Amino acid sequence: QVQLVESGGGSVQAGGSLRLSCAAYGYTGSYSWYSLGWFRQAPGKEREGVAAIDSDGSTSYADSVKGRFTISKDNAKSTLYLEMNSLKPEDTAMYYCARGPPRYGGRGGLLRARDVTGWGQGTQVTVSS
Repeated sequence: QVQLVESGGGSVQAGGSLRLSCAAYGYTGSYSWYSLGWFRQAPGKEREGVAAIDSDGSTSYADSVKGRFTISKDNAKSTLYLEMNSLKPEDTAMYYCARGPPRYGGRGGLLRARDVTGWGQGTQVTVSS
């Protein structure tokens, strides 16, 4: 069973940067086969998709983070990343990495929670004004 372990969360001031990582363990088959994504959930709000990267490296972003966040992956290290710049207080949330189905071309957009086949435990990001 796949295990996803996030790291890199923390507290920063508005305008700052953080880099989240998500290491994968226990994959059946190649790490590169699957789509991957980042979700976040703020207190009292639903979990929402933030960014996704398809099997071929195509990326998708929520409108709220476009131009500020970058998703990437290192297939050799089985690790997913989320580079977050120009952070805002409204980015404060628990961030989760997720594995989705094989997808190509970026046409599927953000991952849907119902399609996720593995979740990380989450890492907290807090942005102060």
